[in-house]
Amino acid sequence: MTENKKTVLITGAAGGIGRATTHYFSEQGWRVIGVDRHTFGDGYPVDGIYIQADISNPDDFEGIFKKTREFSQILDAIVNNAAIQVAKPMVETTTEEWDAVMASNLRSVFLASKLGFPLLCAAPESAIVNVSSVHAVATSANIAAYAASKGGLLALTRAMAIEFAPQNIRVNAILPGAVDTPMLRAGLQRGHVSGGTVTDRLENLARKTVNGRVGQPREIASAIYFLADSAQSSFMTGQALIIDGGATARLSTE
Repeated sequence: MTENKKTVLITGAAGGIGRATTHYFSEQGWRVIGVDRHTFGDGYPVDGIYIQADISNPDDFEGIFKKTREFSQILDAIVNNAAIQVAKPMVETTTEEWDAVMASNLRSVFLASKLGFPLLCAAPESAIVNVSSVHAVATSANIAAYAASKGGLLALTRAMAIEFAPQNIRVNAILPGAVDTPMLRAGLQRGHVSGGTVTDRLENLARKTVNGRVGQPREIASAIYFLADSAQSSFMTGQALIIDGGATARLSTE
């Protein structure tokens, strides 16, 4: 019965981590409202809805939440996952590029959480999971706008956790490291990892982690689910959970 199912809204649902998260929540019996500017393709959960919209455009949020409310008057969780990356030296980054990153990665979280707040309040207990990045705490060259947006997301996570606690809404962030997604493979062109082909660079990147490999989207999805599921993480709020294969645990001088 659908009335017994929990409902989650996931932005960036068509991407690598977003797609894995969509399927993971569905497998756990949740109904998924997916949002992405790209089409999802085949395999979207039949008991959910998919909204093609651009979360970097504030005007699109009215339509997103109109369709969300038509589907469900309650949200048990919001996963703010959508993001873009501009890979170039900071001094060569244009104002338009900087603003585009902030609009997609940071302002969209503010808007989704603000507009989703009444629906989250309608649930007995609910959660927001913000997908930040390991770049919020340890970064590299030529990715300043992305790192700044993900660092800002940590501060926003803490602020929302404090403000939303009286409504029994938990807010946490997850910080993925190197995960095999289209965004990671595109980012390998920055040259911060040596190697000829993308596969070579991926293998070299894997060797930099303590685990000796890059992560898989489903591994991040399971951690996102852990933070969203009050049965597992009911005493966690305002926290940043790093999942990076141990990369930030190792001294850079080692």
